[in-house]
Amino acid sequence: MIKFFKFFTFLLVFALSFYLLNKIFEPKYKTSLLEGSMTSDYYKSLKNHEVIFIGDCEVYANFSPLEMYQNYGITAYVRGNSQQLIWQSYGILKETLKYEIPKVVVLNIASLKTSEPEKEPYNRLMLDKMKWSKEKVEIIKASMLDSENFLDYVFPILRYHSRYNELTFDDIKYLFIDEPVTYEGYLLNKEIKPYTNLPVKRRLPNYKFKDKVIDYLDKIRELCNENNIELVLIKAPSLYPYWYDEYEEQVQSYANKYNLKYFNLINDIEEIGLDFSTDTYDGGLHLNYYGAKKLSNYFGKILRDNFTLTDYRYNLEVNDIYTKKLIDYNNAIRSDN
Repeated sequence: MIKFFKFFTFLLVFALSFYLLNKIFEPKYKTSLLEGSMTSDYYKSLKNHEVIFIGDCEVYANFSPLEMYQNYGITAYVRGNSQQLIWQSYGILKETLKYEIPKVVVLNIASLKTSEPEKEPYNRLMLDKMKWSKEKVEIIKASMLDSENFLDYVFPILRYHSRYNELTFDDIKYLFIDEPVTYEGYLLNKEIKPYTNLPVKRRLPNYKFKDKVIDYLDKIRELCNENNIELVLIKAPSLYPYWYDEYEEQVQSYANKYNLKYFNLINDIEEIGLDFSTDTYDGGLHLNYYGAKKLSNYFGKILRDNFTLTDYRYNLEVNDIYTKKLIDYNNAIRSDN
């Protein structure tokens, strides 16, 4: 009995030590590479969102749900990540529907250009902080490059053991503290880097979307249909990477075939009021806060006018929660940081 107790104690201490080492060595994504915290931010949010945005940086950098709430009472959340590929968006949507069923899902279609995973760091930013689930396993298996190993996702220390000489106080400070870095999934950026010029627009050998990405677009559409959710396709108003006419024709054809609403917001840049000398933080790829405010107000009106959404500003309980969110959001906007 004593031997069993000692052995059990040893296993317990070993397991706890191994767990703590994994927690210490994995990146915290709180003071740098904030994109790595966006997935986990969702778990801490109020699950009453009538609109869910899914996609890549063209959603989390460009659409601010709190601007939409402030002006229209729309409860929205952005479930986007860096270089989020179409099968990853499908997995994220499946996970989201375990927590809530929105009325509208807004999918940014820039990822239709990409049919294969490109870089391991993008996978890690999205997946490191995602809760373990069937969906996470499916996304990992679909996204891993040949150089990656599934066990590295299960045990972060296998991937990040070389960080031993990079550890800082933040690795202890944020060991069990997971403060949000976004505002309903929107990553606030107030920097200004004006548009100056774009790379030469080159011809591509093939513009046709791969069957793989269309299959996942079908899965997203079917999942929305099964849950009585309106699927809306959008193209964010980014100047670059180029959105070719050949891409546009395929998306428009798909939207027409399945009677989906599609908004190419590149066509609305002037109406939105975007000024790429002041409204971008990286020369036209993404909008900064000043541009996101304009775009969010513009698209919020589209959502209000095209869908039956609740104006939660007249719901005292919900409005009290969002009033507090708006105070934090507006304080961050006024901050010098």
